[in-house]
Amino acid sequence: MGEVDPGEAAEDEFDESYDPDSDAPAADEDDAAGPPGPVNWNLLTADAAEEEWLALNEWVHWLRHTYGLPVAVVPPFWHRHPALVWELSALHIHWLCAIHPEAKGSAMLVWHRDFTEAQERLRHWTAACGTRLTTDRPTRRIAWPGEPDTDPIGDIVIPNREEDFVEYMHADVEARRRAEDQFIAGLVLSTGEVS
Repeated sequence: MGEVDPGEAAEDEFDESYDPDSDAPAADEDDAAGPPGPVNWNLLTADAAEEEWLALNEWVHWLRHTYGLPVAVVPPFWHRHPALVWELSALHIHWLCAIHPEAKGSAMLVWHRDFTEAQERLRHWTAACGTRLTTDRPTRRIAWPGEPDTDPIGDIVIPNREEDFVEYMHADVEARRRAEDQFIAGLVLSTGEVS
């Protein structure tokens, strides 16, 4: 083992992000990010969608247990109904912003006020889509004049909610992945470039 040159050791340990004029330590990337922004489910990549689905599912479980929410407000098969997904996702982001360290002291009061209003919308959409404790059906869509009639909708029994969620999430993620692959294949065909 050779001796270490003190000049080289000092160079290796020098933190280039250090600012001698600042009393604050350098912020980590996560700290600098600030509170989360809204989620646009229409634009998520496959990987981002999987991450959002899992986080939202975990949070919805926490929400329904913490607040004792009935099935009429948050049904087990919320993940199958876009209106419920969008509302719960917005509530989740609102909650994350309210508990963020940079939030104002009254942020949770505002969240609770908005949560109370959101529960009425959730009730409305749950009733409209017809999902229940152990059964579900696709949300009814009314055909407008000139559109083809919609097929009759029947209830299906779903014996295991968690298995259904995982299957539904994987189907959504795979559909997004196929769309991404088709988009990339289209770019390759039109430009002839492969990255």
